[in-house]
Amino acid sequence: MKSEQDLNYDILKMTMTIEELFPELSKYIGEMPVKILDSRDTEMNIEDLLSYYSSLDAVLKNYASYHTGLKAF
Repeated sequence: MKSEQDLNYDILKMTMTIEELFPELSKYIGEMPVKILDSRDTEMNIEDLLSYYSSLDAVLKNYASYHTGLKAF
């Protein structure tokens, strides 16, 4: 399983990719629900981060497949 730090890096990378390739999606990223993480519960943080990353990934893949023909994400 990935560490909290690795997941934060992956989320940052995914967010930067979205902003670079599809800046019009940036407004939707800000609207995605994100739990306030309690640093005392690492296991819950990792689950929340995985969920958020999966949401970003789904938005990117779905949007890219309909707007550019890119299916390699």
